Amino acid sequence: MEPLRIILHLDMDSFFASIEAREHPEFRGKPIIVGADPKGGSGRGVVSTASYEARKFGIRSGMPISRAFSLCPEGVYLPPTFPLYTKVSHEVMEILRTYSDHFHQVSIDEAFLDISRTGSYSAAEGLARRIKGEILEREHLTCSVGIGPSRIVAKIASDFMKPDGLTVVEPDRVLAFLAPLPVGKIPGIGKKTGGELARMGIQTIGDLSGYDVQLLKSRFGRWGLHMHELAQGRDVHDIREDGVSRSISRETTFEEDTDDPATLIRALEDMTADLHRTLTGENLFFRTLTLKIRYTGFITKTWSRTIPHETNTLQTLQDLTRGLLASVPGRGTVRLIGIRLSNLQEMGAAQRSIDEYLSGGAYSNTGDE
Repeated sequence: MEPLRIILHLDMDSFFASIEAREHPEFRGKPIIVGADPKGGSGRGVVSTASYEARKFGIRSGMPISRAFSLCPEGVYLPPTFPLYTKVSHEVMEILRTYSDHFHQVSIDEAFLDISRTGSYSAAEGLARRIKGEILEREHLTCSVGIGPSRIVAKIASDFMKPDGLTVVEPDRVLAFLAPLPVGKIPGIGKKTGGELARMGIQTIGDLSGYDVQLLKSRFGRWGLHMHELAQGRDVHDIREDGVSRSISRETTFEEDTDDPATLIRALEDMTADLHRTLTGENLFFRTLTLKIRYTGFITKTWSRTIPHETNTLQTLQDLTRGLLASVPGRGTVRLIGIRLSNLQEMGAAQRSIDEYLSGGAYSNTGDE
């Protein structure tokens, strides 16, 4: 008999907006939208996150801020406070680490834990309630938790009863739990893939699970096989301490589209300084930097460079960013510019000292995509 596998996925509820409501009691119960300045409906940029009160108006993350304002002009619009969010995230993750030796943070506000050692799903549910209670008591924030026999089931379950939810899916309930849900609940299936699946008559996860796997493979390649496995609640990934976030990023949307090099450089300098503060504050080192530019007409391009060794120096950040910007061919006016750091690693003091001797090095350019 295979050993019982129990995976817990925790997702903080509207993380940025909830922190702002905690810090500003006068905003509690109101629709809070964190993101760009709406400027009375003429602002540029997007929504970073929205409280559940704001979501009732149809506001979602990634929505243009002007659209959000038209849906809810009476909302509370706040700029993001990334240093505060990073600090709170660190506190939450430190709580989680005390509950399992097998922990994997996947973003600023979510993580997986392997809690198979609890021995049963009823004991796992009790552990989840203790975790939720400790986060509420110490951080005054709610979270939603999903428990299942795999990462994919736990992930979907954590979203099932938001906010402040707890959903347990035991192995013999997996297929029945997943079957009626829309295929878009599977991470990685977005509008494009969802549309192709719909044209094949696949609307629900149950439809996908029962579909001919060879036809899926012929249409989507290896991703078709992977989708079929996920639809049956199966994955093969272990939960491991894997650093922290897979990437961190910053973006700036300009008030007016610009082709002024000085304006672009100033924006990038502000972002590199902010990213450097996050790296040093979280003891993070990176290897890959990606420059993102969105041109007039919403045409988006990215360029990346990967260095041989992890680093977190401001000078390297600035040099990589300037080098990528200099390599960008002239393509018109710019609406948005951003930086993403990936291949992140958390390091100890001994490893940090080595970084002092690293400089330069051959870059590998991953190209324009």
